Amino acid sequence: MTLPHGKSDHCATGAPERRIGALGGPTRKMLVGGLLIILAFLVLFLPSPYTIETPGPTQDVLGSSKGSPVIKVKGGQVHHDKGRLLMTTVNARGIPGYPASNLDALVGWADPHATVLPQEAVVPPGQSVEEYKRQEQGDMHGSQKAASAQALAFLKARGYDVSGLQFSMRVADIGGPSAGLMYTLGAIDKITPEQETGGLTIAGTGTINQKGQVGAIGGIQLKMLGAKRDGATWFLAPAANCSQVAGHVPQGLRDVRVSTLDEAYKALVAIGHGQGEGLPHCTATKGK
Repeated sequence: MTLPHGKSDHCATGAPERRIGALGGPTRKMLVGGLLIILAFLVLFLPSPYTIETPGPTQDVLGSSKGSPVIKVKGGQVHHDKGRLLMTTVNARGIPGYPASNLDALVGWADPHATVLPQEAVVPPGQSVEEYKRQEQGDMHGSQKAASAQALAFLKARGYDVSGLQFSMRVADIGGPSAGLMYTLGAIDKITPEQETGGLTIAGTGTINQKGQVGAIGGIQLKMLGAKRDGATWFLAPAANCSQVAGHVPQGLRDVRVSTLDEAYKALVAIGHGQGEGLPHCTATKGK
C-alpha cells in the first residue's frame, strides 16, 4: 500500500504492515457469538413440531353465542333456568391453520396451565387445513345430532309430548365432539319446568352416543381449569376420564363422575337442590 506523497506506511522501526480488517481473537469470538445468538433467535420463530394446548373459552349452552341461542327449540315451550350449564373447550396451536413456533412450545413447557404434545398425537400427519376443519365440524354436527336424539328420548321416557319438538344447536368457532353431554342436558333443561341448576354454574364435558352413554374426551384437565376460571363450582366428568381427573381438580371446583345421561341428569338435579356432596367423584382408580 502507498500513502500520499509516496511515503511508505512502515514505521521507523520497520514493523510489518497490519492488514486493515484483520480480526483479533476477542473480536472474532464476539462476532461468532453474535451470529449464534441471531441464529438461535431465528430458530425460535421457526414452525414447531409440537401442539400447545391451553384452557379455552366456555359457553353457556342455556345462553347465546354471537346473538343467537346456542340451543333453539321448535315445537315446544321453553322454560328458562337461572343458572348456567357450561360446555368447556381447549385452545390449540400447532394444528392445521393455527401454526405454533418453537418459542410457543418453550413458553408452553414453562406454563403449568398448558400441555405440549407432539403434533402427530393430536392430528394425523399431513392433514390439511380444510381436512381439519371438515373433521372438526363433522364431529360437532354428529355430537349435536346425538344430543338432540338423546334429549328427545329422555323427555319422551318421562312422559313429555315430544311430537313436533325439535332442537337445533350452534356455537360459533367451536368444533369437535366433546360437548355432546352438555348439549343434551341443555336441551332437556330448556323443556322441563324444573330449575335443574338451582341458579348455580355447572360445567362439564363428554361425548354422548345413541345409547345415552357418556364417552371420554381429551384435554379434561385444561377444561376444568377453564371451568373454574369462568365461575363453575361443579364439573361433570366422564368416568372414562377419571384417571386424568383425580388429583388435578382445581381448588373450589368439585368433580362428579358420570357414565350415562341418566346419571348426569340426576347429578345435575341433586346439585341444583343442594344435595351434591354425596355424588360420586373420580379417584385414581375410577371413582367412588
